[in-house]
Amino acid sequence: MLESYLPALVILLFGLVLGGTFAVLNRVLGPKRIRRRATREAYECGLPSEVQQTFRFGISFYLIAMLFILFDIEVILVYPVALLLKEFGIAALIKIIIFVALLAVAFIHQWRRGALEWK
Repeated sequence: MLESYLPALVILLFGLVLGGTFAVLNRVLGPKRIRRRATREAYECGLPSEVQQTFRFGISFYLIAMLFILFDIEVILVYPVALLLKEFGIAALIKIIIFVALLAVAFIHQWRRGALEWK
C-alpha cells in the first residue's frame, strides 16, 4: 500500500526542498528592499492609481469583453464535439450547428448595432 504512494511523496518532498532552498537563497543573496514611492503603490492594468479613481471605461469595452468570453466559451464547447464526433453521432453535430448558428445571429446583430466599434 505504501509503495504506491512513495513516488508521490518523493516528488512532494523534492518540491518542498527545492522551493525552500530557493526561498532561502533569495533571502540571503537577493537584493534588500528599497522603500520607494513607486514600489509601495498598487499597479494594475498599466494605469497609475491616481488615474484609476477618475478614469472610466466606456461601455464598448465591456461589450467587447463579454463577446470575447462568449466566443471563447463557444470554442471550449465545440472542440470536444469536433474531436469525438464519431462517438457522439449525428445528433451532436446537428446540435452544434444550431448552437453556432444562434451565436452567429447574435454576433451579426451586435455587429450591426455597432457594439464592435471602438470609440
